[in-house]
Amino acid sequence: MALRGSEQASRLRPPLAEHVPQKWEPVLRKRTCSSKEIEQDDVSRKSHPALAAWAQIKARILAAEHLLVQRLAGTVFLIRVVSALLAFGSQILFARWMGSFEFGIYVYVWTWVLLLGQAIDLGLGTAAQRFIPEYRERGLLALLRGFVGGSRFVALGISIVIAGVAAGTIRLLEPWLDGYMVIPLYLACMVIPAYALSNVQEGIARSYDWFALSMMPGYVIRQLLLTVMMGAAYFVHLPMTAVTAMVIAGVSIWLPILGQLLVVNRRLSRRIERGPKAYDFRRWLLTALPILMVEGFYSLLAYTDLIVLQHFRPPNEVAVYYAAVKTLALVSFIYYSVSATTAHRFSGYNVNGDRKGLSAFVSQAVKWTFWPSLAASALLLAFGRPILGLFGTQFVDGYHLMFILAVGLLARAAIGPIERLLNMLGEQRVCALIYATAFAVNIALSIALIPHFGMAGAACATATALVTESILLFTVTKKRLGFHVFIWRRAER
Repeated sequence: MALRGSEQASRLRPPLAEHVPQKWEPVLRKRTCSSKEIEQDDVSRKSHPALAAWAQIKARILAAEHLLVQRLAGTVFLIRVVSALLAFGSQILFARWMGSFEFGIYVYVWTWVLLLGQAIDLGLGTAAQRFIPEYRERGLLALLRGFVGGSRFVALGISIVIAGVAAGTIRLLEPWLDGYMVIPLYLACMVIPAYALSNVQEGIARSYDWFALSMMPGYVIRQLLLTVMMGAAYFVHLPMTAVTAMVIAGVSIWLPILGQLLVVNRRLSRRIERGPKAYDFRRWLLTALPILMVEGFYSLLAYTDLIVLQHFRPPNEVAVYYAAVKTLALVSFIYYSVSATTAHRFSGYNVNGDRKGLSAFVSQAVKWTFWPSLAASALLLAFGRPILGLFGTQFVDGYHLMFILAVGLLARAAIGPIERLLNMLGEQRVCALIYATAFAVNIALSIALIPHFGMAGAACATATALVTESILLFTVTKKRLGFHVFIWRRAER
């Protein structure tokens, strides 16, 4: 049915419409067809030249979208690689400037910041990639306006409360903490709310394909500021301790995030016309909280080994293990890049009822994740020893850990960003249960293995948990959604 008046103005294009010729818009709207209608079209086009031409155009549009996603994923990957190189260089400098003991303290405290920061937005950053495409597709502008403002306000407010609770907990536990840990932990509490604001703004920006804006402040500008300011502190002979590093880290993260806030608001004002706002906090939070559990357990899965290792082994071993993990970070960046560019598109296909397109897109996402990850793993393992040597001679002792950790990372890459697919298609609760299971495996094995095998035990625990996670995600996706997502076979039920 034709739309009229304000309804026409409020009808927003699908995400792809901004990147393809305007003459293809009528075909883009055809994406709202059901799978049954598409199958009927596939049969009838053989006997109708016009339908055959339409099928060719549809194939061209699908290819254009896949090319666009690859380009955006490449952009995200490039930003992450630049960020990784900057972080890698800064970590080498920090390790040399601070020494392995102070560097180990800094690594341990910053691990807590990352652990809490990744999930402290209540899952609203990831939920943005589900709700924004939905509200745009359906022209629900009041809810769209309410979400882009309300989600950030809620995330920041809750994170401040959590940071206050964390500071109070440190105060209560202070008699049992090592003296050199107390002040860095207090400083960490001041950094945590910045992550909440950053996570939601990243999700909003990704939903509009503003990947440079979503990532540059937190991944590149922050790292540059951190390295430059730490270098300045070193050359003016400030004490190279974990306290100094945490103060500089706090300044370097808050400044770019506040700048990002201003730019995001300016861009949104150009894309969303002024008007009334509507808030559906209940639905947003009911959807986001299971995603919060997914991201929370994901963070625990990523950092549990370091935290448990700190309790059983000295800071020197924590630093060596951390260097091995960070050297393999390039592999996980590929996974992150593909998931960041595909999540809101999974939602778009689902809203339009295009199961056939979704199936093809999921298959491509798995390929985009696995093959580059395999190549990156081989490259890093080949040159791992000299890379670790950049940290210092003692860090080469962690080279064998890279082989163990690579097994888990490749297992995750073999099924692609499937946890994003589950979250976008309403399966966030079962996804959270899977990550809870993987976390339980990780912490149980860490506690069992680290006292006896040290760093190797931590690596084995993490790799086993990642393999468990991948098997469960594959099984659930096949049974509940009907997609076979393993890299070497794809068959839709």
